[in-house]
Amino acid sequence: MRITVSVPPGLRAQFFPDLARLRGLGDVRLLDDHAELPGALPGSEVLVTSWGVPPLDGRLLDLAPELRLVAHTGATVKPFVTEELWARGVRVTQAGAGMARSVAEVALAFTLALLHRVHRFDHALRSGTPWEAASRAPVRHEILGCPIGVVGASRTGRAYIDLVTALGARVTVADPYHAGAVPLAELLAASRVVALHAPVLPETRHLIGARELALMPDGALLVNTARSWLVDQDALFAELRTGRLDAALDVYDLEPLPERHPFRTLPNVLLTPHQAAGTRECRARQGDIVLSEIAAYASGEPLGHAVTPALLSRMG
Repeated sequence: MRITVSVPPGLRAQFFPDLARLRGLGDVRLLDDHAELPGALPGSEVLVTSWGVPPLDGRLLDLAPELRLVAHTGATVKPFVTEELWARGVRVTQAGAGMARSVAEVALAFTLALLHRVHRFDHALRSGTPWEAASRAPVRHEILGCPIGVVGASRTGRAYIDLVTALGARVTVADPYHAGAVPLAELLAASRVVALHAPVLPETRHLIGARELALMPDGALLVNTARSWLVDQDALFAELRTGRLDAALDVYDLEPLPERHPFRTLPNVLLTPHQAAGTRECRARQGDIVLSEIAAYASGEPLGHAVTPALLSRMG
């Protein structure tokens, strides 16, 4: 079984630290650049992909008549999966489940930092604010007993709920498919922290806009490690600029975030460059999922993380 791995060397070392496990599954060809893909596809039965792989359209698939499985090391496959794959009977799988814990931990770290206004203190000291002035911040809170609203009980959302509940938070959930969920407006009005973990769907576009932000109490906190799709970014900036709310963001409409983007100037915003899933453990779990999926395919067993056209429509 020919396995072509289109994963750059740096990422490849994180996903597959023990290449012998990968090589034990078949005849492996490693590509250092996605540009090598056309020359490597002939004879490939399995293709392992990473971020930046080109769309697998008819032109490329004509070069790979033996291709039967695409195994993605990341979560969403929407940027490169095409209708041609399904039409030719190629199966698709992805490793998004491996990312839930690391993203949930970052969301927890964001939550704690915002509750204790760590980002405001850091910004004040780094910008040269005198000590006494830098020591002043809005009211701070502990997570124990904190009312936290979780929008979306996704894999990551559930992992986050487990973490904050273990620390004593009081959690409510807004999700049409979650038992015991409450309406979004009710959640926003009653939560000190709102953490976003909803999927990317037509109906979740700008789920949080000016009206929803206005429902949040003064001093409330917004955490977004999911997708910027969920938030009207202009409305969020307008609200944050008043200082009424604080936010922690790992995702943006424009990535990389422009160097002069106004978010960078706000002392009440904690920013990270879309790196919530970047831990060593997360990458290793993602690689393990890919290896398990290839092994399942090779032995004729069901895939544990198969992507169908219906699931693809729910991916960011």
